[in-house]
Amino acid sequence: MEVFLIRLLQFMLSISLLVLLHEGGHFFFSRLFGVRVEKFYLFFDPWFHLFEWKPKKSETTYGIGWLPLGGYCKIAGMIDESFDTEQMKQPEQPWEFRSKPAWQRLLIMIGGVLVNFLLALFIYAMVLFTWGNDYIRTQDMSMGMKFNSEAKALGFQDHDILVGTDNTTFEAYGVDVFREMAKASRVDVLRNGKKVSIDLPVELNLLDMLKQTPQFMSPFMPARVDSVIPRTTAARLDMRKGDELLAVNGVKVDSYNEFQNEMGKLTDVLAAAQTRADSLKARHISVTFRHEGSNQAYTATLTMPEDMKFGFFPKLYTDYYKVTHQEYGFFESIPAGIAYGWNQLRGYVGDLKYLFSADGAKSLGGFGAIGSLFPPTWDWHAFWLMTAWLSIILAFMNILPIPALDGGHVLFLLYEIIFRRKPGEKFLVRAEYIGFTILILLMLVANLNDVLRWLGIMY
Repeated sequence: MEVFLIRLLQFMLSISLLVLLHEGGHFFFSRLFGVRVEKFYLFFDPWFHLFEWKPKKSETTYGIGWLPLGGYCKIAGMIDESFDTEQMKQPEQPWEFRSKPAWQRLLIMIGGVLVNFLLALFIYAMVLFTWGNDYIRTQDMSMGMKFNSEAKALGFQDHDILVGTDNTTFEAYGVDVFREMAKASRVDVLRNGKKVSIDLPVELNLLDMLKQTPQFMSPFMPARVDSVIPRTTAARLDMRKGDELLAVNGVKVDSYNEFQNEMGKLTDVLAAAQTRADSLKARHISVTFRHEGSNQAYTATLTMPEDMKFGFFPKLYTDYYKVTHQEYGFFESIPAGIAYGWNQLRGYVGDLKYLFSADGAKSLGGFGAIGSLFPPTWDWHAFWLMTAWLSIILAFMNILPIPALDGGHVLFLLYEIIFRRKPGEKFLVRAEYIGFTILILLMLVANLNDVLRWLGIMY
């Protein structure tokens, strides 16, 4: 419960900040060009609001709604998600959005996206300035990678150290390595100290590489215990720091990666059991291990799922490999932050092609999935990185040419600038309804996926 609340608070703080600044971008350009803003709200307020305040001599009412799905800035003389068509029937006023030149209206509409994108770059720059950048170079991963059967069929071998592709040389290990491999025709590795080139006969699918169980590749981790929690199954079995895991149900394991894979298989067998006899058989498993410095092996029988939480932890892969730390001065952090943010945007846009597939649609996540990406403990470094990433996503998604989004309004304004005539009011209202419906459906699908994953129906 505590972890849930910490993640919820981080999510709410991050989203509130991003929405306020996004709508603040619209507000700034509106006021700059003398356009009246009637309402400025954090969160939506259908039927009622939590808080509302209108300063004296102000044209704007500020408030907080009860539905935390975003926020809005109601601009006078504009067809938006409020669907206020009555105002549009009145004579045009000089302080209305519709009375302003197209270039001013265009800046008002891209104001939110502009603020979100610049905010992300600023956050990345300040994160680099404050904390620097820690990463592990692929060539510093001395034990190499652990590959699954699909990767081995292509020619990869356990302990291969990644060097690069026919397009680039790998630097930091992370999702960018998977992205580069997905568009490569050749991958270079170090094998027993010698460079080996692996030709890829087919284009790899990034989504498959990341979602496969076990994953296409992961940093090789020795099958050793790092710490044991008192009064747990591991403590009862006399497991100790430095113990080596040897086998699961008689199947030898050569790494902690393989240990996790075998335990995952047994969990799946238990979940698929059709009869009581099958269930009882699947519930009993054996784990073989030996103490550090000893040749004697111990085999213990465990009961699933009661004993599945052993109570021991392995080392993190970052404990096995050299971590490179790079510091940035204030003026160095600015171009570095811009480059970092641009790379995040490029990767996100490139990955969108996977959305138009069955697995891609299943990978959509709603508020639950986004909230789970925040760390389980309050970590300002992780919080700001996550907030910057969400800011980039918010900027990109809002500029898509979908009616009801900023990008839809921009599209119609560009049409007006090019053809020197405005789209009809009825057309704009219908487009707004269609766009709003699309957004609601996408939101329902994304959050339904969260529920199905939570119930264990979809993974």
